[in-house]
Amino acid sequence: MIPINKPQLDERERLEVIKVLDDANLTSAAMEGGRYVGEFERLLESFLKVKHVVAVNSGTSALHAALLAKGIRYGDEVILPSFTFVATANAVVAAGAKPIFADILKEGYTIDPDDIEKKITRNTKAIIPVHLYGHPASMDRISEIAGRNSLTVIEDACQSLGSSYFGRQTGGLGNMGCFSMYASKVITSGEGGAIATNDDELANDLMMVRNHGMVKGYDTEILGLNMRLPEISAAIAKVQLEKLKDILDSRRRNALILHDVLSQSNQARKIKLPIEPEGYRYNWYLYTVTLEANRDEIKRNLNEQGIGATVYYDPPVHMTPYYSKHYPKINLMYTELASKSVVSLPVHQSLSENEVKFVGNKLIESIKK
Repeated sequence: MIPINKPQLDERERLEVIKVLDDANLTSAAMEGGRYVGEFERLLESFLKVKHVVAVNSGTSALHAALLAKGIRYGDEVILPSFTFVATANAVVAAGAKPIFADILKEGYTIDPDDIEKKITRNTKAIIPVHLYGHPASMDRISEIAGRNSLTVIEDACQSLGSSYFGRQTGGLGNMGCFSMYASKVITSGEGGAIATNDDELANDLMMVRNHGMVKGYDTEILGLNMRLPEISAAIAKVQLEKLKDILDSRRRNALILHDVLSQSNQARKIKLPIEPEGYRYNWYLYTVTLEANRDEIKRNLNEQGIGATVYYDPPVHMTPYYSKHYPKINLMYTELASKSVVSLPVHQSLSENEVKFVGNKLIESIKK
């Protein structure tokens, strides 16, 4: 089976984990975190070119912590896409606020700035653009809208580590940027996350939020939870981050190979391929195509041939049982269209050139059927 994603782990991660076990310092309740947490944070700050990174125990925690640090609470509204993993919306609900779902652009699968503007009310406090599949959202427009309306921008960059927008890394474009290190992400620590910011006050509050709001112990100043990243996870993440350039290079190579196979096929007109607009650079977390017809049948055929083609976000968040029950019914045309027509293909760093070509050729065969 060719999986949709596969972590790349070797002796380097194993040796770092053994060091943590030998030291027997598995976590730290200090506000600044443990040794490996600090090392990972400094490496990610350097890569993103931001002042602060605060590591936490998941991408969901990163989003939740960012909302709490900014004081988002009951009665507030947060605008976000519905075409995303449910964690983006769940974090808003967990903070006590109301998620307001906006549609996506016809191209690129990211939130539509025009629809953001239509959804702003006097209760709106923040926007969460999602860099879905590693595709950066339209950050210039979103930042302009946010500035004009005094709104906080919290980037959901959980899928976009290594993607850039006009030369700047995603996650460093808004007030805060949230990352995930789940097992399927570009780099992994099993479970893990991080928040990037250039705001000193927010960074200080984020460190408290991840540690029950404490500074020195039993002195809770703000609402927080246990969102700490364990030292073993941080040690794995640190090694993974040292491999990031090679990982991104391999993913780009594989995406270009797959793109060539599909674009040169006589079935190309039936496939809408992902295209990097000028100024955008994808990390190729996923290679996602839109199919003209028979999406589910084609996916099933690929799976039967050992290819982990995957459909994400069908249904989109606003159509899941919980959200459709508790929030008003809305029409998000392009979101609903995408949920029924996209399929994601593997291009991860562990694939060989022949495996990538196999994926492309089998997709073409499936479409012909």
